[in-house]
Amino acid sequence: MITINGGQQFALDKTLFVFALDSEAGNVFNDKNKLITGIGKVNAAIELTREIQRSRPELIINLGSAGSSSFKKGEVVCCTQFIQRDMDVRGLGFSLYETPLSGIPPLLEYGLAKEGLSQGICGSGDSFEMNHSGTDYTVVDMEAYPLALIAMKEKIPFLCLKYISDDAGSGAADDWTVQVHLAAEAFSRILFTIL
Repeated sequence: MITINGGQQFALDKTLFVFALDSEAGNVFNDKNKLITGIGKVNAAIELTREIQRSRPELIINLGSAGSSSFKKGEVVCCTQFIQRDMDVRGLGFSLYETPLSGIPPLLEYGLAKEGLSQGICGSGDSFEMNHSGTDYTVVDMEAYPLALIAMKEKIPFLCLKYISDDAGSGAADDWTVQVHLAAEAFSRILFTIL
């Protein structure tokens, strides 16, 4: 069983661990229900939708690397709010990050909080951000928004933990290459102490 915050329990065999890359999972998750989606919002959406149709998990846990200028490298941040950072249709009168005519607010609020972890707002987009200076989101990734949206629409509990691999600044690519391999061990220490 996985217990979140002492109250909610989920069967391990009905929990789906979702990563963009196998390098983020390492060997730690080889004996778990692991889904590797590939990079980007489209790949994430396609692969999670297929897996939900196939196995209908009771809990989805998105684990992955992310950039941040608000949190330290090596920190694991729990995200319960999400922005589609590359959605910009202000030219047609919509708010920044708002998906037109969707009925979904620009800030998607969905997910479980994990006690003991800092909380962040995740800005997902199909670019590797290296000049992050905004304040609308504190964590930068490429997949979490569609995963959270699909989990919400499918009414499946969702936990999103991001390992901060870089500062989303000019050295982000070099930092990510070094740090991404440390993510699996950090996730293991947090998740499997609550089994």
